[in-house]
Parts: sequence; structure tokens; C-alpha cells
Amino acid sequence: MTSTTRLTRRGALRTLSALPAAGIVAALPRIARAAEFSYKYGNNLPLTHPLNIRAQEAADRIAKETKGRVEIKIFPNNQLGGDTDMLAQVRSGGIEFFTPSALVIATLVPVAAINAVGFAFNDYNQVWSAMDGKLGAHVRGAIAKSRLYAFEKMWDNGFRQTTSSKAPVTNAKDMDGLKIRVPVSPLSISMFKGLGAAPASLQFSEVYSALQTKIVDAQENPLPIIQVAKLFEVQKFCSLTNHIWDGYWFIANGRAWEALPDDLKTIVARAINDAGMQQRDDIKKLNDSVVGDLQAKGLTINRPVADSFRAKLRESGFYGEWKGRFGPEAWALLEGAVGKLA
Repeated sequence: MTSTTRLTRRGALRTLSALPAAGIVAALPRIARAAEFSYKYGNNLPLTHPLNIRAQEAADRIAKETKGRVEIKIFPNNQLGGDTDMLAQVRSGGIEFFTPSALVIATLVPVAAINAVGFAFNDYNQVWSAMDGKLGAHVRGAIAKSRLYAFEKMWDNGFRQTTSSKAPVTNAKDMDGLKIRVPVSPLSISMFKGLGAAPASLQFSEVYSALQTKIVDAQENPLPIIQVAKLFEVQKFCSLTNHIWDGYWFIANGRAWEALPDDLKTIVARAINDAGMQQRDDIKKLNDSVVGDLQAKGLTINRPVADSFRAKLRESGFYGEWKGRFGPEAWALLEGAVGKLA
């Protein structure tokens, strides 16, 4: 040990001895403390998706505003399993947060699928009026009965559009006999049957090859998914039918949410709801840019009017059937936002 080292240590000891107790604590090296509430959040989207970008911003904000008491770790891209697995995990407490689409959570809470009624919404103004208003509150109440907490603001998944290798879909008659892939969803199958199409339920991983080999001629998805999955390579036409709007409910395990003190609940809810509003803007801008990109890649874009499709669904009994399934209260709240359907 050198004389310099001894002098430095002695000087440090003399400095500490001269400090009051509070000063000694402040002068000591800080040791990182584990978060009081450490939560896992799972989803099925890649890190680059606006949902994950905004969720990470919310997690950073929550850590800062709670002074490290609440930590949210994000597990994207189905790292924790598929949608069904994660829904079961968030119910049991294996994970604390999850963002299922309305169609996914509808397997547990059937009324949650009401936003996916065919051709219900004309535009985003009607969507947010309904889902930020009385209809959204009704669905959140139903979700709460399943031991889950749904945050106030839904996140956007987008309107679903129709692509085909045969011809553009310009009105309801163009759906007659159309072999179209749809998700494994009773509501989607019922809607396309009501339009006279021949829907086939396939997992998304099978869509490209099914289109390529002509097992089906058409499919429907939000524009960013059509782009990312390169469906323009096996389709010629893209009709902006806007036939279904779907979004993500940001949900929490009920017990974990109740365990948070009220002041921390306020911080977490505000950060997540604000991030959801920003993600909505992100998706809107993304959709605007995707149309041009898909056109540049060879897809012919057209914009059909919804009237003939609604008339066909009315005539086929689709709206009447689903009014009965969802119940008069939920249906009245939907029609209060979008106008008469059934």
C-alpha cells in the first residue's frame, strides 16, 4: 500500500466522520434496489410494431414516475406462447399484462367481439366514439367479471381489408362463391357466409401457401399485415372494404392490479392509456403509407361503398342473429354509436 493510498483513505474517513448521519448515507455508493412490483407483459407482435414501441415508452415512464417501484418487462413476438396460452397465463397470474385482440378475448368474454360486427363502423370517428364511450365501458365491465382489469383506452389493430387473385370486390355481389380465408372466428365465418362467400378457416401461417396454390382465392387482414406477409406476391387486387375493425384490449391480472396502491395505479393507468392514444396515431400514419407501398408492389387498390354489403347482411339475417347473441343492451350501445344495423 502506498502512502498516497493511505492518505486518500484517511482523508475519506475524516470526511465521513465530519458528516452528520444523513450526509454519510448520501455519500455512500448507491446499490440498485429491486422493484417493489415487477410485472411481465406478453404480446404477439414484433418489437418494431408501434404497439411495442409505445408500450416500452410507457414502461420507461412508469419506472421513472414510480421511482423504480413498478417495473414492467416486455416479452414480444409470442415469446411466452400463443394468444390462447397468454390469455390463460394472465388469468392465472403467470403474467400480469397482455394485449389480446378483441376476437381473442371474445373466447372468454363473448361480448368483447361486438366491435367486429361486419360493416358496423364507417370510420375511426365512430370506432373511438363507441370504444371510448358507453360500448367500451360495457365491454370492460364484462371483462372485469373474468378476474381481469381492462384499461380504459383500446389500442388499434386496424380495419380489415380484402385481397383477391380473381377480381376486385366492388360490392356484395362480388362475394358470391368467393373462396376466402378467414380467422378461426365464429363471427367472421358467419359474416362471410351471410355475404354469400365460401369462407375457410386457416391458421395465419398457412395463408400464403393457400393463396399460392389456389386452395383459396382471397383473404382479409389489416393493411400492415398484408404488407409484412408479402401477400401482394400472390394476390392482384386489394379492396378497402373496412369490413371489420379490431383492436387490442390492454388487460391486467385482477389480483395483481388490486395489489397496487392507488397512487401507483394512477401512474400506471395514465401511462398505458396515453401510450395507447399515441399508438392509435402511429397506426393511422402507417396505414396511409402502406396503401402507396402496396400499389407500388403491384396491387390494384379500390374503395367499395359499404351500403350493398350491409343490405346483404341484413337480408341474410346476420345482424338479427348477432343482436340476439350479444344481447339487446350491448347491441343498443353499438347502434347508438353507428346507427341502425338490425
